[in-house]
Amino acid sequence: MISRLLKNPQFRLAAICSVAVFVFPSCFSRPGGHDGYQQSAYTVRGQHYQPMGIDEALDYQETGTCSWYNESSWFGLKRGTTSLGEKVMPWHLTGAHKTLPLPCLVKVTNLENGKSLKIRINDRGPFIPGRILDVTPRAAKKLGFYDQGTTTTRVEVLSVGDGSYKRKKRGWFF
Repeated sequence: MISRLLKNPQFRLAAICSVAVFVFPSCFSRPGGHDGYQQSAYTVRGQHYQPMGIDEALDYQETGTCSWYNESSWFGLKRGTTSLGEKVMPWHLTGAHKTLPLPCLVKVTNLENGKSLKIRINDRGPFIPGRILDVTPRAAKKLGFYDQGTTTTRVEVLSVGDGSYKRKKRGWFF
């Protein structure tokens, strides 16, 4: 009976697809495995952090020290993952913030040279006192502070969430 089923091309295709779903589950799930926003409280090195609410985040602006970080290891061949479970790739323009809901889109302006950039916040950090934001090396290069390591920036939230959960900052009239 099984040999007759294996001769059926539709059955073979269904069997191969079923096996693929179980063998490669990460290919069929959402990146990061999250829906909506990540706002759960967490503790790092004994310090407790409570991410802000969506409405509070949409009005968020802050000026402070920004640094860059690199999640890769083993000569840059092994990539790290973010708090959302997403792989960090060299071409990504992403960053880390301690209390903004994840994910969100922010405008970062380097106050020392006037360069600005939109980056996606999808990680937690920096956990160094006095720093408000960490960005990837590519973002640091585009903002013009890669060689210095840190700079003074202004951070403004543009939107919070992805896809159908995305909420944008309201304009002046609407």
